[in-house]
Amino acid sequence: MIRKLVLLLQISLVSAGLLLGFSAWKLDSALKQPLNLTQEQLLDVPAGATPTGTFNRLETEGVLDGAFWLRLYWRFNLEGQPLHSGEYRMTPGLTAEGLIGLWQRGEVVQYSLTLVAGWNFRQVRSALAKHEKIVQTLSGLSDNEVMDKLGHPGVFPEGRFFPDTYRFVRGMTDVEFLKKAYNRLDDVLAQEWSQRAADAPYTDPYQALIMASLVEKETGVPQERGQIAGVFVRRLKIGMLLQTDPTVIYGLGERYTGKLTRAHLKEANPYNTYMIAGLPPTPIAMVGREAIHAALNPVAGSSLYFVARGDGSHIFSDDLDAHNAAVREFQLKRRADYRSSPAPAVKPPEDATPPADAAPVEKTAEPAPDAAAPQSPQ
Repeated sequence: MIRKLVLLLQISLVSAGLLLGFSAWKLDSALKQPLNLTQEQLLDVPAGATPTGTFNRLETEGVLDGAFWLRLYWRFNLEGQPLHSGEYRMTPGLTAEGLIGLWQRGEVVQYSLTLVAGWNFRQVRSALAKHEKIVQTLSGLSDNEVMDKLGHPGVFPEGRFFPDTYRFVRGMTDVEFLKKAYNRLDDVLAQEWSQRAADAPYTDPYQALIMASLVEKETGVPQERGQIAGVFVRRLKIGMLLQTDPTVIYGLGERYTGKLTRAHLKEANPYNTYMIAGLPPTPIAMVGREAIHAALNPVAGSSLYFVARGDGSHIFSDDLDAHNAAVREFQLKRRADYRSSPAPAVKPPEDATPPADAAPVEKTAEPAPDAAAPQSPQ
């Protein structure tokens, strides 16, 4: 009897050993198998997906075999390890074990979208709507409704988002993207506000943001931001009109077709700084950190005027006579290659109309009544 029990035990141990050996072999084979791919393929793992479901899906699609063994491996070796949602890049030659490694490290495919300094909110929404990897939830909503969705009801959206290149994974919603850009602007503005010049003429950060948007739109050469801010700040302090064309253009909205006229400059609207005193009611564009810093730390000086010289830079003048002379030289006698901003890397078509310039211009400095008024860079 004892011999039979010993024999049965030996048989059981041998069987168990064989079973363990077979299992180890199957598991190793499942892990080492190359994925059945002939070209790169993206694996989309939606939020809430599990390793079990994903292994089963890949087996059903013929990408791998032995999903059972791979599920066991995950269960006994990676229990509690989250499966990050997103897209994973599967390439020919990648093994199942390599794929699991991607999951462990969360190496999801990232995409990017750049918000450009100087864009208005309409351009931001257009760029978001065109990105195929961003989940669209704001289509058809008004700007006010968008701000409600972001958790900022009643906040005017213009200039409230930070221009930068944002990286994200597939599945991010347009709301999540805008929240990130909104919070980033708040952080940068708060940092720069804490380092503002003692005599900065603003009662709150929002006023500085408005000024920064004017600086952003008027600057063709980055190193001139502080000088341009200085002109605007000095005008504010002595009660001069800012007379900056980008505000007029913003007030015209979609009615602006690329040509700014004297009639536009005389049109009454809250953004026409040829008609209203002080700052416009809101920012007119997104601004970068440099423009915010310039607005809060304007360069000291005595200039009250500037006019684009045609290469992106400006001539700064202390008095109207000097400014009018600069206008006559650089505005009314424009050279063929006149530009209000630096030349692009790609040469424009020969029949393209050269952009006009930017400058706060006194009425006496305008062209003839039937000519277009000096126009600011866009």
